[in-house]
Amino acid sequence: MSLYAAYAGHLDARLMSRRVPHSPLRATGWLTGWRLTFGGEHIGWDGALATVVESPGSQVFVALYEVAPMDEDTLDRSVGAAGLDAYRRFRIRAHTLDGEEPAWTYVLNGYEGGLPSARYLGEIADAAESAGAPHDYVMELRKRPC
Repeated sequence: MSLYAAYAGHLDARLMSRRVPHSPLRATGWLTGWRLTFGGEHIGWDGALATVVESPGSQVFVALYEVAPMDEDTLDRSVGAAGLDAYRRFRIRAHTLDGEEPAWTYVLNGYEGGLPSARYLGEIADAAESAGAPHDYVMELRKRPC
């Protein structure tokens, strides 16, 4: 099984248990040296899409899932990495209470810029809250422009 670092709506364990039922949540942690941003406004039907970019001094809260091979295609399709080519897989290192873990995440195939819809941003904040993200992280998400 490969380890997937989820950072936006995929932080919601209930959503993921329906979407990739053979892929359990293993831990939560941080992508250190990365920040959450938005881009590809022309791709999304509801504003700009979430992505991560390298940014020294920043962090992104993540949920780490052990993705079973039988769930990989479903996960790729759910983010537009299969067929639409909206996202690509990218190897990263996630920091957990157990140490550093090699993992992969999705990075947008497009330029940073544009605003997400209020609905989409709210879903991301709700997912982060349900995953146990710190209160200040969730509040920063809720205060972002949309």
